[in-house]
Amino acid sequence: MSATPETPRSPSRPTVTEREARQVAEAAREQDWRKPSFAKELFLGRFRLDLIHPHPLPADEHVQRGEEFLAKLRDFCETKIDGARIERDALIPDDVITGLKELGAFGMKIDTKYGGLGLTQVYYNKALALVGSANPAIGALLSAHQSIGVPQPLKIFGTREQKETFLPRCARTDISAFLLTEPDVGSDPARLATTAVPEGDEYVLDGVKLWTTNGVVADLLVVMARVPKSEGHRGGITAFVVEAASEGVTVENRNAFMGLRGLENGVTRFHRVRVPAAHRIGEEGQGLKIALTTLNTGRLSLPAMCVGSGKWCLKIAREWSAAREQWGKPVALHEAVGSKIAFIAATTFALEAVVDLSSQMADEDRNDIRIEAALAKLYGSEMAWLMADELVQIRGGRGFETAESLRARGERAVPAEQMLRDLRINRIFEGSTEIMHLLIAREAVDAHLSVAGDLIDPEKSLGDKAKAGAGAGLFYAKWLPKLVAGPGQLPGSYGGFKHGVDLSGHLRYVERTSRKLARSTFYAMSRWQGRMETKQGFLGRIVDIGAELFAMSAACVRAELLRGRGENGREAYQLADAFCRQARIRVEELFDRLWTNTDDIDRKVVKGVLSGTYEWLEQGVIDPSDDGPWIADVSPGPSERENAHRPIR
Repeated sequence: MSATPETPRSPSRPTVTEREARQVAEAAREQDWRKPSFAKELFLGRFRLDLIHPHPLPADEHVQRGEEFLAKLRDFCETKIDGARIERDALIPDDVITGLKELGAFGMKIDTKYGGLGLTQVYYNKALALVGSANPAIGALLSAHQSIGVPQPLKIFGTREQKETFLPRCARTDISAFLLTEPDVGSDPARLATTAVPEGDEYVLDGVKLWTTNGVVADLLVVMARVPKSEGHRGGITAFVVEAASEGVTVENRNAFMGLRGLENGVTRFHRVRVPAAHRIGEEGQGLKIALTTLNTGRLSLPAMCVGSGKWCLKIAREWSAAREQWGKPVALHEAVGSKIAFIAATTFALEAVVDLSSQMADEDRNDIRIEAALAKLYGSEMAWLMADELVQIRGGRGFETAESLRARGERAVPAEQMLRDLRINRIFEGSTEIMHLLIAREAVDAHLSVAGDLIDPEKSLGDKAKAGAGAGLFYAKWLPKLVAGPGQLPGSYGGFKHGVDLSGHLRYVERTSRKLARSTFYAMSRWQGRMETKQGFLGRIVDIGAELFAMSAACVRAELLRGRGENGREAYQLADAFCRQARIRVEELFDRLWTNTDDIDRKVVKGVLSGTYEWLEQGVIDPSDDGPWIADVSPGPSERENAHRPIR
């Protein structure tokens, strides 16, 4: 094989240090906690059950509006959407998209005064779970348009004029997309190369954006670009609403993936694109903050569709395992298969509990749910993938076989392998699992960094460190003693969760374990101090423990809600109990791995791999890849490709 060509570098690509990149990310964070957060308290060792129980509920008028739309959407999905056709053609038919527009599905989250349906987050998520079960590419289309596209950032940061101009279009006729990622920029936006240079009352955009979901068919784009600092301009990464039909906007490629075959995802180039200053969202330099704030609730759409996937996996597992017999009885009654079905059932219940609880808290706006939404995304994407994998295993060879092949030979066309392929992207979309671990970990240790951050900052003076030490001493003198004992050690605590099946013990476990989690985090910070941020394996396990505890709490609260309303309460208690028992095993394993792991040796091996020490191990195979560059050239300039943009009207 010939050597890989050197990756071309754009002359406008900013060069930043690791510290500068962290500073950019830190500046984009919401710095204050003006509202309580259940998950934040959980990571601090404080189990605030009062923040989530009794379970918050939507108002009657919101329920009526939501249920009426769900009924219409279900009829549309059953009669107008052919998922097999979308998978076969790798395209959502235009008439389906037009029908969804007429139904109002593109305006689910947009206020009624702008022509939208004004659904709550709870019912928006239910709608996405429903339509995503018909075809996940359609779910991605609607989610990208409303959760991170033009409607959500304008709802939070837009001016009155911007809302009046763009939201009616987004509610009924126009499709929107969100453009942040670039060929050489993923979760490190400090290196963003797309520029927006001020010229009078306009900005001139130049750059290339990658993986622009909806970008191929979009009418409106939210674009993140770097404004150079100059007189009268503070500069920085800034958000703009851009007309996709503007001169100089070219969709250079429609990308294809292992799953979500109907996804309209592309590469978009901007060359001397003029954007009115009136279309700038917020102030210059607020782009990343706008993006992160948008994602606080926008991330809930993805786990909502994961809930739908879990429900479908459970349905297929139940029906197939009852019909398929081995050794004289249904395969479901063989423990090796039955344990997988129990995992799918219990996890689907818990995941729905997490999403519904987080969504209702978002609707009420009483709590800060930035950590809850991130945990829901992280946990939902990981657990949905595991459930789909277990379904494929339960189905055996039929799970690996395509639906078309099954149909062709006379069996039910169950797209289990497609489900596995479609779900795989969720562990990458809107923040990969690894990035979510770091993002959540940063929020989880925020209280510690607020009081002791200067102690571990190498650039702070001795005076600053002394001052930080005094403040940290006061904080920990009050905080640490509270981690010794709590309600989780009292046998009668949370007795209201004991009805036939006893869930109170699980809540006591959550309370005890949250304190143990906080102690472990404190010990790690004391041990590693400034090196803590490099211990990504440790931080990931801390976050995973918190995710399990959050899911356990949500499952118990949901079970009690259903019991109190007379809606399958006994069965809900059984599922919550099963889930909590499964989760406790995972939590204990994670605690063991906090201190007994291979992180150190893994780092040594990685260095050896990168240096070529183990290159001999790669011998004996053929690499079918071609010799193209690892990262495409993103040099600014006019497009040399045919425009693949195709607006749907």
